[in-house]
Amino acid sequence: MKLRVSAVQYQLKTIRSFQEFEDQVRHYVKTTQEYNADFVLFPEFFTTQLLSIGDESGNALTIGDLPGFTESYRNLFIDLATEYELHIIGGTHVVRKNGKLYNVAHLFYPDGRVVEQAKLHMTPTEVKEWNMSPGEGLEVFDTDKGTIAMLTCYDIEFPEIVRMAKAKGADIIFCPSCTDDQHGFHRVRYSSHARTIENQVYVVTTGTVGSLPSVDFMRANYGQAAVITPNDIPFPPKGLLVEGEINQDMIVTADLDLELLYHVREEGSVTTWRDRRTDLYLDWENNKKNLALSL
Repeated sequence: MKLRVSAVQYQLKTIRSFQEFEDQVRHYVKTTQEYNADFVLFPEFFTTQLLSIGDESGNALTIGDLPGFTESYRNLFIDLATEYELHIIGGTHVVRKNGKLYNVAHLFYPDGRVVEQAKLHMTPTEVKEWNMSPGEGLEVFDTDKGTIAMLTCYDIEFPEIVRMAKAKGADIIFCPSCTDDQHGFHRVRYSSHARTIENQVYVVTTGTVGSLPSVDFMRANYGQAAVITPNDIPFPPKGLLVEGEINQDMIVTADLDLELLYHVREEGSVTTWRDRRTDLYLDWENNKKNLALSL
């Protein structure tokens, strides 16, 4: 099966209304529809742009105000996914549940369904400055184009969680990200390459670019979209189908062939998924008891 993915290097800039946010988002989605994309990925924390709208006194909003936009955010992306018949990973949006804040990735289906995956590993800034809580379980999501997982930014730096996603059937990992400097960016990027090699999956990632001068911890962004593959003969030697220009407002698009994944898992130059030494360490694929306990 083949599918086309687009990843948005979302340009953060100060806005004055939700309509401005909607207009910018619609521009990106309409562009990817013109590219005949099946999936569109937005970055982590891109909805923090809404905080720059400010309050009636002109003061910037805080992270605790972001859940107030949840209904408008969801309605916008439901409308876009159904109108343009796309699967949209709407980056992440901060939601409040039972009094706690969560950083949640949303998948919007072309038929109007919405599923969620909370970020599982919290960075120090998310904990200390924004008082956010980690999600409690990993899900994978079936689509008519294959099975995917959504692991946000820091999540991709933990090999175990991607092992779990692959064991549960995911062939594509969508990784929305938000990093403020080169160190954070390269941690996510290098980890993404490692995860494709270890699990023989695709990773699609992107990050925020631009700046929100009035929003704390969003004043600096260093981002680049990429579509990353295993390093084997059917794929590019560097495991890179496409990447954007650093810190530019743009979209990258590439075609994924799931049959190539299945082929290299069986007959590749190396067969890393099949060659796991599960006699020495945990086998997420077959150890159902441990998998169930982890969730």
